[in-house]
Amino acid sequence: MSKKTKASKGAISETEKASGGNGAGADEKQFLLQQLYIKDLSYEAPNTPDVFNDQKLDTDTQMNIKSSHRQLADETYEVVLHLSIHAKNGEQSVFLVELEQAGIFLIKGYPEEDTKGLLATYCPATLFPYAREGISSAVGRGGFPPLMLQPINFDALYAQAAESEQTA
Repeated sequence: MSKKTKASKGAISETEKASGGNGAGADEKQFLLQQLYIKDLSYEAPNTPDVFNDQKLDTDTQMNIKSSHRQLADETYEVVLHLSIHAKNGEQSVFLVELEQAGIFLIKGYPEEDTKGLLATYCPATLFPYAREGISSAVGRGGFPPLMLQPINFDALYAQAAESEQTA
């Protein structure tokens, strides 16, 4: 094998450079998670260590979730998944965790309506496993059993929100 052949095997074509090396051409659709990060994380357990002595700890856990996005550049968006988990034992607060899990996404080649759907469903669904792990870890480090958040159907939430907008 000649040196010229060896060099051409490792070379990246201009098309591959333009598409990020994933084989997608300039006119093809692309969806890429470019960056993943925690934007904000807060954990409070205001009644520790007293709650650990309560033999009848029967927690009521409430979760609030929402997502938001903003356009950073042409075809690049920041999506933030906001989660708030508040566990109570009667009126006594056991713990409160608030997390903003964020990601930067490249969404290229999609019609505007499809882009809106991706930002409202697929992006939050991509972020949710990371947020779930972050919350479970914070609760576990606080001395409580790890919190197992169930999967969320973001498509159904998006459809429900669109339906309520039409009826309003």
